[in-house]
Amino acid sequence: MNPIIKNILAIILGWLGGSVINMGLVQTGHKLMPIEGVDLNDMNALAEIMPTLEPKYFIFPFLAHALGTLVGAIIAGLIAANHKIKFSMAIGCLFLLGGIIVNMMLSGPIWFTIVDIAIAYIPMAWIGGKIALRLSKDKT
Repeated sequence: MNPIIKNILAIILGWLGGSVINMGLVQTGHKLMPIEGVDLNDMNALAEIMPTLEPKYFIFPFLAHALGTLVGAIIAGLIAANHKIKFSMAIGCLFLLGGIIVNMMLSGPIWFTIVDIAIAYIPMAWIGGKIALRLSKDKT
């Protein structure tokens, strides 16, 4: 397959795969630890309650961001024709951008914003890229 097409697919499929993991974990968190009296589809109500939530309510969002980025970065790194780490890091940057936007829209406690932005995206993308490199070398 043409390397350019492979690299484009790496970004698209890495982003989609990571997004599926992200949303699955967010929804799982809402089912396991529902926020009483808040419609999760009402962004204004959610934004209003976020700063008052206990830390337990931030476990699944953090896991969703970190594991979604990790899986997306692994997928991108495995599919990319070359520069596997760079494509994994590109996924990390896409998810970081999304994380910054969500943290601005639904500003939670500052400790969560710092942990989320600092750990869930770029470090996870780098680890995902390293895993993809290792798995790619094992196949050859």
